[in-house]
Amino acid sequence: MTLADSRTGMDMPKIRAHFPILNETVHGRPLVFLDSAASSQKPDVVIEAMRDAAYHQYANIHRGLHWMSERTTEAYERARHDVARLLNAPDHREIVFTRNSTEAINLVAHSFGSMLKRGQAVLISELEHHANIVPWLMLRDRAGIELRVAPINDAGDIDLDAYEALLSDGKVGLVAVTHMSNVLGTITPARKLTEIAHAYGARILLDGSQSVVHRKIDVQDIGADFFTFTGHKLYGPTGIGALWGKMELLDIMPPFMGGGDMIQNVSFERATWAHVPHKFEAGTPAILETIGLGAAVRFVEEIGYDATSRHEAELTAYALEKMRGINSLRILGEPEERGGVISFVMDGAHPHDLATLLDQLGIAIRAGQHCAEPLVRRLGVHATARASFGIYTTTEEIDSLIEGLERARMMLT
Repeated sequence: MTLADSRTGMDMPKIRAHFPILNETVHGRPLVFLDSAASSQKPDVVIEAMRDAAYHQYANIHRGLHWMSERTTEAYERARHDVARLLNAPDHREIVFTRNSTEAINLVAHSFGSMLKRGQAVLISELEHHANIVPWLMLRDRAGIELRVAPINDAGDIDLDAYEALLSDGKVGLVAVTHMSNVLGTITPARKLTEIAHAYGARILLDGSQSVVHRKIDVQDIGADFFTFTGHKLYGPTGIGALWGKMELLDIMPPFMGGGDMIQNVSFERATWAHVPHKFEAGTPAILETIGLGAAVRFVEEIGYDATSRHEAELTAYALEKMRGINSLRILGEPEERGGVISFVMDGAHPHDLATLLDQLGIAIRAGQHCAEPLVRRLGVHATARASFGIYTTTEEIDSLIEGLERARMMLT
């Protein structure tokens, strides 16, 4: 056994040993980090991959003929193959590196969005992060595109009948929905959403910022047209993410930004574009961060998504059971399928006060609107507290959270 196997599951001491920050103390107490949905901690293999590249081979990529450039280019492009394998993309050239999911969605909004015609619509849902709302508002204002919003039910799942009804007139050119909510943990039925969208002639983008952390993604099985994720949630560096898109679409989409490395030829009269994916990767990229992302992908693959998903399901069920036993605490949403994200409120206690008190106990959670203001308001609150889990989270840390919440309840309510 290395870090996990199908019979015995996660080797938590070995896994946690890869995250040196977990040995830190906060206010004299052991760190309990329950904010992985915002940004995960980084394993030593990611840190070392970036450090080694910076120490021993750093150079700009694609253009240089010297050995350092060639070696760094090889490491950078290896990461593209790593991401393609992670998503089961048919072709590694369908992987476009971006700064994060936000930039990836903006890329689609600008490039694919420019091919939509006035009077067509983009359909999103009430579950969305601001990154999957604001670019479409900007497209609406810029190009006269209608923006439609599929409602959720009180459990926190997308209302599939309403979703289909919003597609039924054939005017929707693109659906853009989350694959997993960063507020409720809702796992959306990606394949079903895709089938319905395609039945009415729409393309579909899935925001996988949360889902790729917790479950195996197979873009060919899902059948979507675009899929995005961000590296810093997948135990990788900040400033690096990826867009997967079907080659038939990427080929016809115009570039997102202009500059070096995305061209074939340039004169003062015209420019011609490089082939996909480089057409969408203008300028010097985040080289070290991309190498770090490749290391993160290999790390999660070594653990394996079967073990990761089982660990997360057990951890989430344990946390939900314990939290439901706390008087005056209310868990938001009861989706059919939930990932390792739990938002909650406590009567008489503001979420910010909860987070501050828990921090004094060494417990890190998130409080606020989680960049999903419309969803939080749909839930009938102004803010929530949120606990979210990673591969390094343990039941003992959940117990610490429960003890902290009980203490907060006595102090704040």
